[in-house]
Parts: sequence; structure tokens; C-alpha cells
Amino acid sequence: MHRARTIFKTLTGPQGQKLGAWLLARKNGPSVLCVAPLREYTTPAASEPFLNGSSTSYVEDMYNAWLADPSSVHASWDSYFRNSQGGGGYQAPPSLGLPGRNEVAISSLLPSLSGGVSLGAPVSDKVIDDHLAVQAIIRSYQSRGHLVALLDPIGIMYTDRKTTISDRFGGPPDEIIRQHKLEETDMDRTFKLPSTTFIGGKDKALPLREILRRLELTYCRHIGVEFMFINSLEQCNWIRQRLETPGIMNPTNEQKRLILARLTRAAGFESFLARKWSSEKRFGLEGCEILIPAMKQVIDRSTEFGVESIVMGMPHRGRLNVLANVCRKPLSQIFTQFAGLEAADDGSGDVKYHLGTYIERLNRVTNKNIRLAVVANPSHLEAADPIVQGKTRAEQFYRGDGEGKKVMSILLHGDAAFAGQGIVYETMHLSDLPDYTTHGTVHIVVNNQIGFTTDPRHSRSSPYCTDVARVVNAPIFHVNSDDPESVMHVCNIAAEWRATFHKDVVIDLVCYRRNGHNEIDEPMFTQPLMYRKIKKTKPALEKYSEQLIAEGAVTPEEVKDVKDKYEKICEEALEKAREETHIKYKDWLDSPWSGFFEGKDPLKASPTGVIEDTLVHIGKRFSSPPPNAAEFVIHKGVERILKARMEMVENRMTDWALGEAMAFGSLLKEGIHVRLSGQDVERGTFSHRHHVLHHQNVDKATYRPLCNLYPDQAPYTVCNSSLSEFGVLGFELGFSMTNPNALVIWEAQFGDFNNTAQCIIDQFISSGQAKWVRQSGLVMLLPHALEGMGPEHSSARLERFLQMSSDDPDYFPPESDEFAVRQLHDINWIVANCTTPANLFHILRRQIALPFRKPLIIMTPKSLLRHPEARSSFDDMKEGTEFKRVIVDAGESAANPDGVKKLLFCSGKVYYDLKKARDERGLSKDISIARVEQISPFPYDLVKAECAKYPNAKIFWAQEEHKNQGAWTYVQPRFYTALTGSRDVNYIGRPTAASPATGSKAQHLKEVASLLDDATHL
Repeated sequence: MHRARTIFKTLTGPQGQKLGAWLLARKNGPSVLCVAPLREYTTPAASEPFLNGSSTSYVEDMYNAWLADPSSVHASWDSYFRNSQGGGGYQAPPSLGLPGRNEVAISSLLPSLSGGVSLGAPVSDKVIDDHLAVQAIIRSYQSRGHLVALLDPIGIMYTDRKTTISDRFGGPPDEIIRQHKLEETDMDRTFKLPSTTFIGGKDKALPLREILRRLELTYCRHIGVEFMFINSLEQCNWIRQRLETPGIMNPTNEQKRLILARLTRAAGFESFLARKWSSEKRFGLEGCEILIPAMKQVIDRSTEFGVESIVMGMPHRGRLNVLANVCRKPLSQIFTQFAGLEAADDGSGDVKYHLGTYIERLNRVTNKNIRLAVVANPSHLEAADPIVQGKTRAEQFYRGDGEGKKVMSILLHGDAAFAGQGIVYETMHLSDLPDYTTHGTVHIVVNNQIGFTTDPRHSRSSPYCTDVARVVNAPIFHVNSDDPESVMHVCNIAAEWRATFHKDVVIDLVCYRRNGHNEIDEPMFTQPLMYRKIKKTKPALEKYSEQLIAEGAVTPEEVKDVKDKYEKICEEALEKAREETHIKYKDWLDSPWSGFFEGKDPLKASPTGVIEDTLVHIGKRFSSPPPNAAEFVIHKGVERILKARMEMVENRMTDWALGEAMAFGSLLKEGIHVRLSGQDVERGTFSHRHHVLHHQNVDKATYRPLCNLYPDQAPYTVCNSSLSEFGVLGFELGFSMTNPNALVIWEAQFGDFNNTAQCIIDQFISSGQAKWVRQSGLVMLLPHALEGMGPEHSSARLERFLQMSSDDPDYFPPESDEFAVRQLHDINWIVANCTTPANLFHILRRQIALPFRKPLIIMTPKSLLRHPEARSSFDDMKEGTEFKRVIVDAGESAANPDGVKKLLFCSGKVYYDLKKARDERGLSKDISIARVEQISPFPYDLVKAECAKYPNAKIFWAQEEHKNQGAWTYVQPRFYTALTGSRDVNYIGRPTAASPATGSKAQHLKEVASLLDDATHL
């Protein structure tokens, strides 16, 4: 609108006339504003009968050229056109056709010309300017109406549906109107409505007073909408239509009664808990009880659009109410959580307002079955966001729901966390990425207007807590939570938006928190004025009940009856809860795997070796360019890599990339979906993987060898992620929770960067099963080794993962045939540092072969990816072979164990450095080197046997990491337990340090030399 106004103001006609005057000087026909290039006419007029058929278009062109520039035509034509301005000369012939390209009918720029302006008479500049101003005002309300909408329920609210902000303040607010001032005399003039508004309904023109009234009722009452930043005109018009159409927000009495019933249950649940457990923390919803009807409305509308499964993530506030009234979890199970009972199953459990659930039930409103999951979460606000998105994406993937029509996510947020937590931004940026999108999420912000004790003025720099959503063009609906009908209208629009455009949308429920941060917290210490107002504010249920009674929609008796019925339901559930003697953690599982555990021996793993024909087939396919595609141009460097791979396959050998590909390929053959995600994983940080080949001459033309191994294989997903660790690792964890028969892998660009996702590692991966009985087979690949690349490209912080391992350093489990698998069953996760492609192959396949699921943390190599000795024969991968927890020395030292003077245990890449130094110094008979491939759970049995084999050797643990890092602090007490303290185990490696590695290449080489000298010194 601003651009149009500027053009109108600045354009001038001949002799400096204003646009309006010269445009309308043409008196007949639907005049046209032409924006075509000028044409110069200098040819003198020929002597021929005036205006015959052949000359009409010539004269018309001449006249148009003269209008734009009188000097562009011959002087005689200039004189003729000047003299004919009075009306006696030339007039353009009327046109019945449509305006051409770059032309608009002048009538469309004018009002419906009923205000005394005829098409033949000159129109003043004021008429045109006023119409443009009205269009600008309409746009201003659409863009800025939210700035003056009464959104705060503890401020002043409208009590009726007719009063406008102009009625209240005596005129349109300056925040909206700005420079577009119209006189009182203009208020009753009729103006044509532009196509960008729907306030007229069937009317094409309205008096200005009515235009302003309708705009204010739409944009400046209890709904404030931010949407004009969206780039799509179609989407903007879609929202305008659903907000502005007259009468669109008039619910029926039946709908009003449903809202009241739901609001009564939400409020009744909180008041029941408050009476029964007055001193318990429960993070109640008082002040935002409308959240429950709002969520139910979004779910109802979404099920109408075909959604069958909804995954929800939320913080602790209102969680119990959501479980009770949205998911309809049995109230007795919720009440038993207040009783302090012991658990009947394994695990350490979590507080009641962190627990998740999974429910399948009938939606009574739509009469369709719906599956609802609330994902368990820690107190780390917003950390569950990417988990929810990953779980949703996985459900969509396994259902073949490529457009998100069957499965969707709803995320609840607090106002302070939505603005303050960076993970919100990371998760938002996954929303439109092809391999991460969930095709639209409904975000609902419970906006208490306070974070614990911190006022919004000190907790964010943006005007609204929801401004982060603008980065993905999500419309934002701010709504006063004490106006239930406005809230329901917004929820309907949000659900329909998601179903129509499959993009994110935000509902900002502006509310308040009646109590402190929790029920035993005193908010008056820090917000005395706010809480004085809150104490005087009637609850939403009371306000809405009074409104409906006044309207005659319900009677006072009906209101009381609904309340009493719910109270009775709660009392009966409490009686049932009192009969319980134990709680069950499994009742709160958010991702049940039906049929996965049934009929399995919990201590029997399937074999991981495969037949050689399979290895050869996968190896050859993985080493070949696209079949039947001679024109697919591959990079010369990649051609060399493929050729080298093919040679290895022919020699029955694998390097790291081949070993990994064979693990993936053999699982795909068995129907196991494999998903590899992370930064640059398609090529691999170190250019070793190349799972996606790119045509060198055609954009986006790619070939994925592992997707083309077998006609009936499972799908293989390999996807480069956004540059995020916290968000993407959380997403993959959520993905892994959905289906146990899938290998889901996240690879860090360098292991050092995993600590950006430390919250996911600490709160979910390491402790998820203990807290929430939730298993996950997620694999983390973390490149790790000190290779002179500086402090941030050396260490995946192996020590942190080992420190969080839950095995007891002082307990040597009973030795048996099931020793290894029982250890895996009992621990919280597996930490490994493999040195051979065969061991990588087996450990990845073992993730699926186990009868349970555990997260796997692998320290992966960098230089070993191409190390000539870090290769494996097919003999180590075929049937009958398995993962080796410890790889013992099979060289000269093993032939004469009594003569061995030094037994070195190590893990990872340092083995090859130690072996090279030992062999170069001719100490192969004197020093034996054993590799601990699986560090946690610790292989007590194999370590004990290996030490017993060398009775005369001194035992050392050698590592390249510093002494206070790496595995040393983990293995030291476990060596003592394995050997029952009978032999000393000493340390060889770098001294303690604050930084993981030096930044100096010279210092690095000096440290390596010192390490190798110590290791080979007898």
C-alpha cells in the first residue's frame, strides 16, 4: 500500500499535472493506466481521410505518446491535441476488451463513484488520496492491530461483543492509524473495499465508520494476530478471510456448553488436587485453565481433517491436567502418584509432573479413534521439543504419511522459556527441512507473563515471547485466555492452517499464574502489584458461566450440575487409588513397543555374522557407479575411491567405510530401516563415506548406492542436518523411540561438538530408561583422537560418557555363558572405541540383534579411516563371527606368554601408534598389546583372562588422552576389581591438563614421542 501511495504521489502527468487530473482528463470508456514503454513518433501526418479504419490505432498510439510526453510527437499533433483538450477534438474510441498487460482499469482505482463523482467529471486528488488512505488504514489494522488488542486478562477486558477500541478511547489509536488521518466529515463517506480484506462480506463498499468498526472488532479486541510478515499472499488472504468475514465467530449454544463443560473439568481438577494435597507441588493450571479446552479443540478439529495420532510435548505446568482431561489417563493412576508408594517395576522413576503417557481412545466429538502420546520430559524447559518432532517424524515415516495428514505434533511452551531457550530456535529451523519436517506443528504458549520470579522486561528483548516463530513465517495468534470463545476460534484457525498449509502456527494464550511458580511459592515477594490484581480477578470459569447464564445459553443449575458430576468422578477415582499398594512406571510409558519384548529370551542375542555372498554383493554395489547410467558424471576423486573399494572387495578386505556400509546394507536386507543423520554425514566430515554421489553437470541429480542394494530392502535414510547438535541429536533420539526395529544414528562432525547437546545426553540418553522405562537403541558416532588438530578437534570427552555409566566399579558379575549380554542388559548405555572395521560392523549389527535396546556411544576414528592396517578380512565378518569386546595380541608375544615383560591395555587409535613403536624397536616378544574395544560395560572376564595369560608381565593402561581425561579414571578401579587387587595396573599417557589437546604441532609431536617412549621402556 505504501508503494502504491508513493507512486500516486510522485507520478505527474503532462505539464506537471497531478496523476489524478491528467489520468481522468480522458472522458470516455473504461480508461486505462498504461505502464508500457514510451514510443517516439516523429513522422509527419499523412494527408488522408481522418480516422479511417487503418489510422485509428495509429492516432490512438500517437495520443498516448503525447499524453506521456508532448515533445515526442510532431508539432502539428501537439497543437491538435492541445486544442482538443476542451472536448471538441479527438477522443479515444471506447474499448470493450480487458486491459492489457501492465494496465488496470481506472474505475478499479476509484470508489464506487456514488459520492457525487461521475466518470465524465474531473476527480480531485483528494478522492484518490482518500481511497489510498483507506486501503492503507485497512492494512494498518491487519499489520498492527495486535499492538492495541486487549490481550491481558488481568488488565481491562471487553464485556460485550460490540464495543470497539475507538468507542473506548474516542478515536482510532495512533499506533495503528499513524499518518493516515481522515476527517470526521469522511466517516460517513462510502469507500470501495480492496481485494485484500473480507470485512465487507458480500458488500463491495462500506462507509468509513463501518470499515473501522469491523476492523477493530476483528483485530483490536481479544485476538491480536501477527501474520502480515508472511511472504505468501494466498496465506495472508486465507487468514484474513477466517478472521474478518462477518459473523464467522458466532458459536452455537451447543458449542458454548461444550466449552463450559471442558473448562469446568479443567478448573475442577485443579481445585480437587488443591484441596486434597494442599502442600504438594503440582504446577497447576490456575489462571490458564482454558488450555485444556484449547488443546481439545485443536485435537477435535485435527481429527476432523484426518489426523489419527498426536504427539505432544510440554513443560511441567498443567501437565497433570493435560494427562487427566486431554489424554483421559485414568484419574486413579494420577492420584496414586501423590501417595508416595513404592514402584512395582525397575527404574528410579521421576516426579509426577515430568511423566509421559500413551493413550488410544475414542474422540467423542468426532467419533474417531485417536492416539495421544505425551512425551516424558526433564525440568530442562523446551528440551523435549526436538524429541517430540523426531518421534512425530518417525511415526509419519513408518506409516507412509509423507504429508503429515495422519500424524501431527503439538508443543506447549511457557512464555519465558519460549523466548529464552535456544533449543526453540534450533527446533523451529528443522520445521521445513526435507528429512526433518513434521509438516506443521501447533505451538501453544501458556503465557503467564512471568518466568518464575522474572518479569518479561528482564527476560526478553523482543516485544512478544513468540517472536522466534517469525523466522519460519508461522502466523502468531495472541488471544486473551479469559475469552473462551475467542480462544476456540483461534484454535480452529490454527488446526485448519496446519491441515491446509502443513506449516507451523503459534497460539499465544495470554493468561496469568494464580499461584507462585509452584503451589508453595510466594509470588508477592517479587510481583506484589501483579498479584494484587490477580487476587481480585475472577477465574475464567466464573466469568464464562456468568456470561452464558446472562445470554440464556445455560441455567445456573446446569452449571452446578456439571461441576458436581466431575467432583464425584474425582472422588470415586481417589477411592480407587487408595486401594493401590504400588505404582507402576510402565503405566507412564510414552512410546510402547507392542510385541517387541514378547516371546524373546531377554538374555539371548541373535548372531551378527553374515554369509560372504551378502558381503560381496553389498561391497560391489557400494563400490559401483549408478547402473545403466553412463551419462551420470562422477567426480574423478570419487571414481578413484570407488575403484579402490572394488579392489578391496575383490581381495576380501574392508576399510572403515566399507565395514560401516556392510553393516547398514546387511540390516537393510533384513528389513531394518537405517537412518544416518548429522552434519555432513552424506559425504562424511573426512570425505570417507560418499553415500550420496552427485552428478557433476546436473544440479540435484544424485545416486545413493545403499538405497539400491536389493529390490525388497528396507529404506535407507542418510541426511545432512542443520548446523545444530542439541536440536538434531534430540530429534534422532525421538526418532529412535518410535520403532525398535530400526538403526538410528547421529554422527557429530567432530566428537568435540557433542557437548553442545549435553542436555540431551545427560537428561534423556543416559538416564531415560531409569526415569521413564523408555528404551532407545540410538547410536552416537563421535570422531575422537589426538592427532595434532588442536583442542576442539581432538576429544569427544570419552571420560564423561564413562563417568555416567551405571555399572559398579567394585562388582565383578558372576561368570557364565550369558556374562556379556547380561552386562549389556543391566547397564544404561554402551561405550566403545573400536579399532577394526569388522568390530564396527558387528557392534552396529548387535544393536538390532539384542533382545532389548540400549544407546551406543562409539568413539570413531579419523586417521584410521585410511590407515592401511585398520582393515578387516571378510573372515572376521562372516557367519560364526561376533563382536570382540577385547582384541588380544596374536603376535610373537602370544607364542611365549611367560617371556612377556609388559602387558599394555589400550583403546582406540593409540593401539596402532603403540604397535608401530614396539615393532620398530624390536620388542614384539617383550610387549603384548591388548585392545579394549568395549570399555563400558567393562569386560572383567576377558581382562582377567588376558592378565592371567602373562603372569610375569607388568600391566599398564596406555592412552593418548590426558590423565584426567580418557578412560583411565573409569578403568583403574575396574582393573583392581577384575584382578582382585593381586596385581598393580599403572598409567602411561599424557599428564593431567585443563585442555583436551595442545594447539602446537611441535608440542603434540613431542607429547606423542614421550608417550611411545614410556610405553616401550622395559
